Amino acid sequence: MASDTAARAAPPMNRGLVVVGAVLIQLCLGAIYAWSVFTPALTEAPFSFSKTGTQVIFSVGLATFAVVMILSGIWQARIGPTFVVRAGGVVLGTGYILGGLVSMSLTGTAAFYGILATVGLVGGAGIGLAYVVPIAVGVRWFPDKKGMISGLAVSGFGFGALLWVYLGQGLPAWTHVRWDGLIPSLGVGKVFLIYGIAFAVLMLLGSVWMKNPPEGFRPPGWSPPTTGAAAGAGGTGAQLDWRQMLRTPQFYTLWAMFMFGALAGLMVIGVIKLFGIDALEAGGMDHEQASLTAGTAMALFYALANGFGRIVWGTISDTLGRKASLCLMMCLQGVVMLLFFHMGRTPALLYLGAALVGFNFGGNFALFPAATADYFGNRNVGRNYGWVFSAYGVGGIIGPIMAGRFGDAVANEGVEAWHPAFVIAGIACLAAAGLALTLRPPRIA
Repeated sequence: MASDTAARAAPPMNRGLVVVGAVLIQLCLGAIYAWSVFTPALTEAPFSFSKTGTQVIFSVGLATFAVVMILSGIWQARIGPTFVVRAGGVVLGTGYILGGLVSMSLTGTAAFYGILATVGLVGGAGIGLAYVVPIAVGVRWFPDKKGMISGLAVSGFGFGALLWVYLGQGLPAWTHVRWDGLIPSLGVGKVFLIYGIAFAVLMLLGSVWMKNPPEGFRPPGWSPPTTGAAAGAGGTGAQLDWRQMLRTPQFYTLWAMFMFGALAGLMVIGVIKLFGIDALEAGGMDHEQASLTAGTAMALFYALANGFGRIVWGTISDTLGRKASLCLMMCLQGVVMLLFFHMGRTPALLYLGAALVGFNFGGNFALFPAATADYFGNRNVGRNYGWVFSAYGVGGIIGPIMAGRFGDAVANEGVEAWHPAFVIAGIACLAAAGLALTLRPPRIA
């Protein structure tokens, strides 16, 4: 009785501060989604990377992020979340700082491999170390609102792209605010350097609130569910460790769904500016205006919708249920991806398509951690979600590189060369929607 009373007692920290710290950390981690703002400069002299080359760096960062996240889940369970997120901030900052030094001293092939190793490998490792911490800590503090808190905890990741893109490329004319951007004025190398310092400082600040609640903590007036998939997450059902989880079909269903969803969303993130320029020029727009329009599609519409999608889909799932929400989200994403190529030649439709893809893609990062907690329990969600999240790394390799290869064919085949990539991604998302219908709570012997 005494332990139960202690679990229900007022927590030693305002749990709202966990959200503040989570968003601050994720704002920095979301810089990886701002990668497309660097790609036009990297395809020009003195770098002269191919379109595929720019996507290889992006994919290596995503894959490293996913692999290291598995290790991070294990590590933070042993030594606590605060130290792990601080290590992530230092590693991420170091990767970008080194990337800046490489970019200012090397060109061509040497610069490619230097940026691949620093921004791609080291930077991706920093993101992987820190990413799962706000989710795992947030779910423990908010067992009553897992979908919402998962969305809030990672909303900064989507909004971060908006911040770092506009800092890098400047503000569009319609804002009537004169800001030409850091990349045109300082160059890629110095921007990497500035970003790296900012990431380290902001993440160290956010780490102050990354602390687990007391064991057995329950919010006042809340009781965990006793039936359904959420019972395990609430503490009344199964609490599976990662070895047990890997023996369930539910894990592989969630993994495949996440991989298909990641493939589509990351493909668009990686190439939206390159594709947008090609599509708008094919529609009769001059190159400069096409570049500004495509940049706005990514920096404003995709990034902003991506951040809101995490919050909205997470909140919807707390009412509608994780299974129904996953099915609906993937179905909508599949339809949009099939139409996206045809929308690209018209600015208004490009903006709409970018917003819809970003909104649905953002939902992945609220629904999949919440579903992991529902099916396999809150206690080990940090470790378990790392394994589910490995699907993101696979999707991050396949999607952007596939689209980059189609993009390199534009010179010979015209803008139509982009079309197959969007068709493949759309079919993958519709397949994920079908898989969602098969989800059932795991049977525990």
